[in-house]
Amino acid sequence: MARSLKNAKKTKRKKRTPKTEEGPSNPAKVWQPGVDKLEEGEELQCDPSAYNSLHGFHIGWPCLSFDIARDSLGLVRTEFPHSVYCVAGTQAEKASWNYIGIFKLCNISGKRRELLPAKSVGSDVDMDDSDSSSSDEEDENDGPGGSEPPSLQLRKVAHEGCVNRIRSMTQQPHICATWADNGHVQVWDFTSHLNTLAETEAGISTGASSISSQAPLIKFSGHKDEGYAIDWSPVAPGRLVSGDCKNCIHLWEPCTGGTWKVDTNPFIGHTASVEDLQWSPTEADVFASCSVDGTIAIWDIRVGRSPAVSVKAHNADVNVISWNRLASCMIASGSDDGSFSIRDLRLIQGDSLVAHFEYHKHPITSIEWSPHEPSTLAVSSSDNQLTIWDLSLERDEEEEAEFKAKMKEQANAPQDLPPQLLFVHQGQKDLKELHWHAQIPGMLISTAGDGFNILMPSNVETTLPSADDR
Repeated sequence: MARSLKNAKKTKRKKRTPKTEEGPSNPAKVWQPGVDKLEEGEELQCDPSAYNSLHGFHIGWPCLSFDIARDSLGLVRTEFPHSVYCVAGTQAEKASWNYIGIFKLCNISGKRRELLPAKSVGSDVDMDDSDSSSSDEEDENDGPGGSEPPSLQLRKVAHEGCVNRIRSMTQQPHICATWADNGHVQVWDFTSHLNTLAETEAGISTGASSISSQAPLIKFSGHKDEGYAIDWSPVAPGRLVSGDCKNCIHLWEPCTGGTWKVDTNPFIGHTASVEDLQWSPTEADVFASCSVDGTIAIWDIRVGRSPAVSVKAHNADVNVISWNRLASCMIASGSDDGSFSIRDLRLIQGDSLVAHFEYHKHPITSIEWSPHEPSTLAVSSSDNQLTIWDLSLERDEEEEAEFKAKMKEQANAPQDLPPQLLFVHQGQKDLKELHWHAQIPGMLISTAGDGFNILMPSNVETTLPSADDR
């Protein structure tokens, strides 16, 4: 699996100006990566009508991994402007330049849009703030903020080496775990940083240039190699597992006094590197793992150090997995060959395969079920596409014909796309990780070699809960 970011450089914001305009005589065309080719002088254009919100930002060095920290601003938020809290780990050019970024992005504006695009699309689109510059209609704003760009407030904590993976604990978001490329796993308390961000008003600070030093709560050096797999239990607060490239998994149990006891006797069952770990969303003692050996394993920490079940999931490395928290019998996996699969754990010892997709042609780098819709998941790939899928969708020729009539030939959609493919987001290079925001339905954040994107596709809005349902 190709994990590291290519040619890590500090990101600078650049405005992208399309060279051509669309009009009635030049209908929009859905461009397929790996199928269609750009002619000399052609550029891809972002269609802002496809998004309720789209913003780009960066925190300096590119980040291989990040996580969204839960906050106290509301469990289900649908009104703009939004604010989000995140933690991210850098992949700097030199090991000593790395840090953990704890940041708040506020004043995230957006516009409510119809599923059908307008007859023409604006020709000057800035990918860093496309939703704000794409329309002159003031009454389309959902809340204050309008055309103002989001405000980034950033705190930096020095980190020894590149951050392979970072995760915030669900129950205590200020507690974060990091996997370093030097083989150390550390747990941190970022309470003071998050409190400072919460107390700072929007627009007061746009970033921090200084990097502070802070000692971790615990530093575990018992892994025999570096790793990328790490996960907090959503059921048992403080319980953690970490897996390395030498196929070993270690269990962390919380102790009184804000520390952890790490079991030095590892869980061993894979024959190659452990790539990802996911705790069960319902059972405190059960977790899943995936490996370069092509398998997914289910473990029960009460019954020994070997997997309870192991299944051959892909013909290549299994890079990532995601356990559905709304339909706990479903687990998704993404492979190095570009495919991803859905399995029913109730049938894990038999024919458990529910769905298998080969849309992406490059390695899957991240996969995650929606926290609000049990049939929806997002996938990112090395082909620079972030795709959203709804497994409940089936092809309806009558509905397609009606939609095409309403569009009046403004878009020519390919006929061979899977009906479950809900949305394709492009524009980022070297995509590495994505996460849904658990408290803002429809919001996704992704990280890549050229920075972060925060997006809310307009066609995901139709599944959001109404005010009467909340």
